[in-house]
Amino acid sequence: MRTPSRTPSRTSALLAAATLAALLAAPATAQAADAAAAQHHGLQGQRVGYFTQWGIYSGFSAKKVQTSGQAGKLTVLNYAFGNVSSDGTCFEANAAGVGDAWADYQRPVGADESVDGTADADAQPVKGNFNQLRKLKAVNPQLKAVISLGGWSWSKYFSDAAATDASRRKFVSSCLDLYLKGNLPGVAPGAAAGVFDGIDIDWEYPGGGGDPGNVVRPEDGRNYTLLMQEFRRQLDTLGAVGGKEGKGGKHYLLTAAVPANETKADRLEIPKVAKAVDWLNLMTYDLHGTWETATDHNANLYSDSADTAADNRSYSADRVVQHYLDRGLPPRKAVLGVPFYGYGWTGVPAGSKYGLYQTSTGPARGGNLPYNQLKDLPGTVHYDWLHGATWKYDGTEFWSYDTPELLTRKARYASWNGLGGVMAWALDNDDAQGSLVSALDKGLEG
Repeated sequence: MRTPSRTPSRTSALLAAATLAALLAAPATAQAADAAAAQHHGLQGQRVGYFTQWGIYSGFSAKKVQTSGQAGKLTVLNYAFGNVSSDGTCFEANAAGVGDAWADYQRPVGADESVDGTADADAQPVKGNFNQLRKLKAVNPQLKAVISLGGWSWSKYFSDAAATDASRRKFVSSCLDLYLKGNLPGVAPGAAAGVFDGIDIDWEYPGGGGDPGNVVRPEDGRNYTLLMQEFRRQLDTLGAVGGKEGKGGKHYLLTAAVPANETKADRLEIPKVAKAVDWLNLMTYDLHGTWETATDHNANLYSDSADTAADNRSYSADRVVQHYLDRGLPPRKAVLGVPFYGYGWTGVPAGSKYGLYQTSTGPARGGNLPYNQLKDLPGTVHYDWLHGATWKYDGTEFWSYDTPELLTRKARYASWNGLGGVMAWALDNDDAQGSLVSALDKGLEG
């Protein structure tokens, strides 16, 4: 997402101008205007949160999704990630950098870490995160769980899996067999059925621009469409006969995480993909970061003409949204992505905007921190209402991240524009009270 084109969309420019006029007239009413617009246009309501497989190793668990209040405010939990093998199938394994079946379904979860306070029994076939997802859904009837495939590290073989009709059929069948039919290796057939309610594709990225080791083909964009259509076909077939207790009629979700980068987005056949999916999760973050030496926004809502970035000047979440809508994505199938983390620089002079668009001596504290740590760092939080951005500056460190107030406004923006809802990466970056998920929920409720 680091080299988008530089041409702002017409709608973005009009929205920015309208916002400027409103702020000049009555700066204190900006939030009220957002809320009124949300109520006028009606609410959508998807609240998607990514749960990371590896979060358990740093103390995060499905139980914390429950006790923080996140679970009661989410509609979909995306479990990240499932891998794609070199032979083009979904699989489970215990191998560093390849798979973590232990975390997924083999690790016995103790009573203190279990959603319902009951420990996993040694003899039960499905334990670990997958069993905890079942328990989360049991106490939160509105919540669905979706397995997300790929991500930055595990998109290497997507191109091979999508390359031919035969390979697509094989790949999709293997994923449905493993995750939806619940035929996990080493346990009784069907033991994990019912854990997941659909598939999320996080191929980063068709046509290249992801991890340097990924397989890439010029025809990836077309094959991506065909892959999504094959997923839809097989999901619908499974749903017609695979409903609860064999009654049929179950609708399995099909979603995808798609890039903010406009060049990458334009490789996708968006109108055709849109017909196959329930919605697309727009990764409207990482617009700037510590791979750049100058401070900038991670995920500002509106474009700023004063942005000094060399390669992606005047980029914004709104610009990404308008790019997808202009290319045929129905608004109701566009879900706005938000970050629960931020990027930081050190050695930053104040300049005229409290460290914004200034040089630095490099990344601060590793360059990336979750909100639950950022909120307690020293410094003053600054809110640019015009461009929908927040940051913290203490005189030397500059951190770009979304505060709860900004997230509420972004959720209202999603509602105002008739979008499908919001998506967050990732739940373990929120605080123990679920403040960020609560902020998104507040915005969608108007």
